[in-house]
This record gives sequence, structure tokens and C-alpha cells, in this order.
Amino acid sequence: MTSPPPPTARPQFDVAVLMRREPVQGPMSRWQTWRWVLADVVPQETGFGAQPRCLRQTEHETLWLYPSWTVALFQDDAEGYWLNATSPTPCYFVMWRLIDAEDGGEPVAVPQAVSLSYHDAGRWLDAQETVETMPVAAEVVDWMKAFAEQHFVPEEKKRQRPQSFQRLTDRFGQPVSVSTDSKRKGARPAP
Repeated sequence: MTSPPPPTARPQFDVAVLMRREPVQGPMSRWQTWRWVLADVVPQETGFGAQPRCLRQTEHETLWLYPSWTVALFQDDAEGYWLNATSPTPCYFVMWRLIDAEDGGEPVAVPQAVSLSYHDAGRWLDAQETVETMPVAAEVVDWMKAFAEQHFVPEEKKRQRPQSFQRLTDRFGQPVSVSTDSKRKGARPAP
């Protein structure tokens, strides 16, 4: 009996996510003085370590680093990668949530997932999650596009029958006939 072939390695790489807390400008600042935004998505480096940490905290901003996020490509989501790679601005999609601080301080923005798939971003948005984008480097776009072209097979578009040739039905699905004759029921009123 032969052993099964070894599993193929999933195409993937690691990134780090930077989240920034900044003051809100303009009239909105009456209701909310601070907001969290996605600052950047960068390639993972060994010096980042594995634990999230605050890189900078001033009276004007706070910058957090969240290392070791794996961005993987899955064959069954090749269409989502193809849609991203062929868009005018290919990007990372980062879903994040505000998490209460352990010391009872203000909530902190914490990434929950990073993806290159339009479909993932759509599912997260449908679930009312916070999703932000960050443009990807050209080499990542090329890598993603090559994967998508290898695994994505577009569906053949079926020719849609013109509306004028479709049968008319009433609201119960019964066939209806339309006549252009001017037959009326009942007597005509006298002139």
C-alpha cells in the first residue's frame, strides 16, 4: 500500500498590521474626539516579535503594531482574488474590532482577520464588521493574480432570452394572452 502524497503547501505569507488612534477633526469632534484607523499593512519582520505592542503614544496619536498575520490563498476563493487583482486599486482587507482594555482604559482597535479576497470583505461587511483597506505592493498583486489565473475559471455567460419573447403570466403564474383588438364587454354608451 502506498502512502498518500504530501499535502501541497498553501501559498501564504505573513504581515503585520498597524492601527492608529487619532483625533477627529471638524464638526464630528463634538460627538467623538478620537477614532481608530488602519495605518498600514507591512511584511512581517523577525524584529516585530509575536505579541502586539504600542509603538508610540503621544497626546496627538497612538500607534499599535499587531504582528504575525498570515495572508493565505485558497483555491475555492480564486474569484475573490481575481476581482481584487484586476480592480483599479488592489488592496488588503483588514477586519478589526474595538476591544476593551484590560486595565479598564479606553478600547483599543484589534485586527481580527487580514485577506486579499473581495468575497471575504463582502461577508465581513454583510455581518456589520469594520473593514478597511490598504493598497498592496505590485509584487503581491502579481503573485495574487498568477494564483487567481491558475485556479479561477469564469462561468460561461448564458445568452438571456429577450424579454419580448418570454411568455406573459399573471400573478399566479397562469399564461395570459394579450390582444390588440378593441373588443369591449358590455354595450357602448349612446352618444
